[in-house]
Amino acid sequence: QVVMVESGGGFVQAGGSLRLSCAASGRTFSNYDMAWFRQALGKEREFVAAINWIGSRQSYSESVKGRFTISRDNAKNTLYLQMNSLKPEDTAMYYCAARPIYASGTYSHSNTYEYWGQGTQVTVSS
Repeated sequence: QVVMVESGGGFVQAGGSLRLSCAASGRTFSNYDMAWFRQALGKEREFVAAINWIGSRQSYSESVKGRFTISRDNAKNTLYLQMNSLKPEDTAMYYCAARPIYASGTYSHSNTYEYWGQGTQVTVSS
């Protein structure tokens, strides 16, 4: 089992930045592709970004492309999401997720992920 704890959320004005972290423990972190999803109040969970096990490939949703950057440090068992130029529509609970490197399906499919963190809230004011 992989246990993940997100941190770094908070309240920020539009145009500001935040850096989310996801600390993982349990099984070997580098055996998993990782992703960030978010869920706004009253809406379905949506894909934000993903990164493969070694960090050589990233994928982003169109809504965050060019503003957010996903990265990972396998030596520290930590996943990151740097969020710049934040907008009020980025307000949501942000979750990190892990799936084995042999999992099939596109990164954006939430049902391909086996492990989830508890989430960290990001609120962007206008």
